[in-house]
Amino acid sequence: MPRYIVLLGPPGAGKGTQAKIISNELGLPHISSGDLFRENIKEQTELGMLAKGYIDRGELVPDDVTISMVRERLSRPDCSSGALLDGFPRTPAQARALAKMLEDFREKVDMVPYISVPEKVLVERLAGRWTCRAKGHVFHETFNPPREAGRCDIDGSELYQREDDGTETVINRIHVYLKQTMPLIEYYQQQGLLIEVDGSQPIEKVSMDLLAALPASQ
Repeated sequence: MPRYIVLLGPPGAGKGTQAKIISNELGLPHISSGDLFRENIKEQTELGMLAKGYIDRGELVPDDVTISMVRERLSRPDCSSGALLDGFPRTPAQARALAKMLEDFREKVDMVPYISVPEKVLVERLAGRWTCRAKGHVFHETFNPPREAGRCDIDGSELYQREDDGTETVINRIHVYLKQTMPLIEYYQQQGLLIEVDGSQPIEKVSMDLLAALPASQ
């Protein structure tokens, strides 16, 4: 039977890394809402052009456009065994739309892993990032410092800190995520689908805990 998994986690929780690991281990396509938008816009699909119009005006893309993109993606042959959804749904309304969509496919969301990390750890992970101006190589002043301060180890170009990697901006991003996502977390808790995994552990241990908690192949 196909498996549909919704992966949740705040910025800095390592969600992207874990999504790739789970996707490879379970043989499920990793469907990132961000990638989906970029793909549709790049290929100038009808939905992509519709979404681009809203984005260019600085407006939020309406749910029905996002949901149509997800429906089209889940209808492709590579999703016959299910999918790992990352970045969608973002709200209880989108979660209900996803449930209805999967119902039409005679399927359902099997599990919603939430990678939980204390705010202090998230800030430490995100606020210390420095990026290479030439090629975008990423360093971290605590976890992966460059050999020479302010210089990229790979091409010697200047390292700079992106505006959204500053401490104040990072804290705000985390608070915004938690505020916006809490209703979704509560929704999936009420559905009995949410499982919380400690994301402050080493990457390998987080992966092991996630895979152990996920539904086995049927």
